[in-house]
Amino acid sequence: TVIRNTSDDTTGSIPLSMASARDIPMGMSAIDWPHAQAALKEALTRTDEGPSVPWDNPASGARGTVTPIATAFTRDGIPCRNFIASHVKDGIETWSEGLACRVSANVWEVKSVKPLRKS
Repeated sequence: TVIRNTSDDTTGSIPLSMASARDIPMGMSAIDWPHAQAALKEALTRTDEGPSVPWDNPASGARGTVTPIATAFTRDGIPCRNFIASHVKDGIETWSEGLACRVSANVWEVKSVKPLRKS
């Protein structure tokens, strides 16, 4: 899953590029992922740990948050960040944890997403 912002122009949307629907994290639908993806991009570009970035999709009724965890670190020569994300739809809340790396100036690639295990 790749988050791309190919220009500095603000358009209100971020192009979505993914191999298939199975690559959408957090068990959400393809119509919710662009909304969560915009929050993920905002959260990852912050330079410090910060508050959660909320997202919602009025069309589906889904909502959630993305929270960057710790500061960026270098992995294989590129900056990466860990994050946690929530997804709420029809009264069911799920949480995921993931890792994303910045592969170029405005492109973050989600490397892994898995269910968050609450202790």
